[in-house]
Amino acid sequence: MDGRQVIERLLNGGLDARYIAVAAGQELETWQREGLADASSGESDRYEELLVNPALVLLARQRGDIDCGGLNYLVIRYGNFFQVVVPTGAGHVSVAVEPTGDPVAVADRIGRLLAAA
Repeated sequence: MDGRQVIERLLNGGLDARYIAVAAGQELETWQREGLADASSGESDRYEELLVNPALVLLARQRGDIDCGGLNYLVIRYGNFFQVVVPTGAGHVSVAVEPTGDPVAVADRIGRLLAAA
């Protein structure tokens, strides 16, 4: 399943997201909800997906593999939203969730989608 298909399946499944990105190496597919208040800039999001999130996944995965049973996902709480990052074999899926949302439920949903692919 390619990045666009992952995004479409998450949205068609009713996921209430501010932003979705699927990264595989330097390939990046993104979607952002229209009319967002306090949205990050597109350029900032691009660097987050290509530099920051891969580094965070690498560090957390290496730590998790030592004696924690691996890494399932990361949840980052920014001031305006949660960022859920789920590692994939080739990169990661990243979803921005409203502060009133449930980032753990979103991470579990992404994990189920990826496992079924």
